[in-house]
Amino acid sequence: MYLAAYSNQYRKQDVMNASPLRLVIMTYDLAILSCEKQDFDKSIKTISALRDTLDLNYPEVSNGLFSLYQWCLECIRKGDYASASNVLTELRGAWVATEQKIAARQVPVTVSSAPAYFTSIGNILT
Repeated sequence: MYLAAYSNQYRKQDVMNASPLRLVIMTYDLAILSCEKQDFDKSIKTISALRDTLDLNYPEVSNGLFSLYQWCLECIRKGDYASASNVLTELRGAWVATEQKIAARQVPVTVSSAPAYFTSIGNILT
């Protein structure tokens, strides 16, 4: 029990200190793990959080991601966790590559105030 509380404390710290991009990657990690465990509720909840926090001000990207998230949700409802996990793993890789490119340029990513998805995804991860 102590170990679980200790782990939760560090997870909360990681979430609180994470950049928005790192939060997205952490959410992908949780979604992929949930699919691997075939945890229906957690998979649905996590993928829905990714879908619901899309920035619709960029329709060329958000529409494609929305469709992929919907497809993953449908796969999970059909019990096809492997297909959903494969797509999520590919998407996660793209986000990690983006994070690495930003880090290589050493361009700080700042957010003037916490956007809505920051709280929404943070709640899923903790």
